[in-house]
Amino acid sequence: MKRVLVVDDSSTTRALIVSTIEEMEGFETVEAHNGFEALKRLPQQPFDLIVTDINMPDINGLEIVHFVKHHPQYQSIPLIIVSTEGSEDDVRKGLDLGASAYVKKPFEPDFLKTTIRQIIKG
Repeated sequence: MKRVLVVDDSSTTRALIVSTIEEMEGFETVEAHNGFEALKRLPQQPFDLIVTDINMPDINGLEIVHFVKHHPQYQSIPLIIVSTEGSEDDVRKGLDLGASAYVKKPFEPDFLKTTIRQIIKG
């Protein structure tokens, strides 16, 4: 079973991402309502993927990507940014920090599933 940490301060968006991922066989999700909660959940259990929004109070998604990619214990976890911030500059920033993919909101659930399958093989 692959475990995915879903981080978004919008309960509606988080629910859509969770339901999309849980439709995929072999995946389970853990939710975090903001970046601070996400960082608290990281040491509690292993994660195979993190899906995060950018715009959140306290700790934003780019800060999560930076933290994960610079922490020896978590740096191998792939991250997908799902955000309304979709300019070329925003996408480049996210990928330069170490995100594996950038999905613009609104997104098609099948596109998110395909992106996840490309990143997590097996």
